[in-house]
Amino acid sequence: MKYVVMGVSGCGKSAIGAGFADAIDGIFIDGDDLHPASNIAKMAAGTPLTDEDRAPWLHDVGQTLAAHNGDVVIGCSALKRAYRDMIRQNAGGPVMFMHLHGDKAVIAKRMSEREGHFMPSALLDSQFATLELPQVDEDAITVDIDQTPSDIISELLANRIQKAPPK
Repeated sequence: MKYVVMGVSGCGKSAIGAGFADAIDGIFIDGDDLHPASNIAKMAAGTPLTDEDRAPWLHDVGQTLAAHNGDVVIGCSALKRAYRDMIRQNAGGPVMFMHLHGDKAVIAKRMSEREGHFMPSALLDSQFATLELPQVDEDAITVDIDQTPSDIISELLANRIQKAPPK
């Protein structure tokens, strides 16, 4: 199965994605590592990415999913439905999106406490403005992040089994 742990910056995509991948004996890939240098520079300078900026990155996220056999998990914001559709199209098969949802104040606090990340807290408002929540017709799970990482992972594991496509 192919999974994308999604949500705004600071919601825990990398930590939760890595923990989830470990729990299912899969591999984790941080979507930040797939960004072109120009995107990272733009975000580091406090400028939100445009759809045009994101398109090659989203293509690469989908292609990276397609290139792996077995369970693979990628952390990627996937903020808009169109972005998730692009990932699905390039992944060449089903993708389950795991949305880490949280209150802006909780996420802003987490962002202010992390060190060494290129994404400044100043872009959080633009992330929330861009976010389109997954719809019922999408293969997606939404989990509230205001709980421990192990509880989030446990909830994702339980919900993934309930939503797994038939074999």
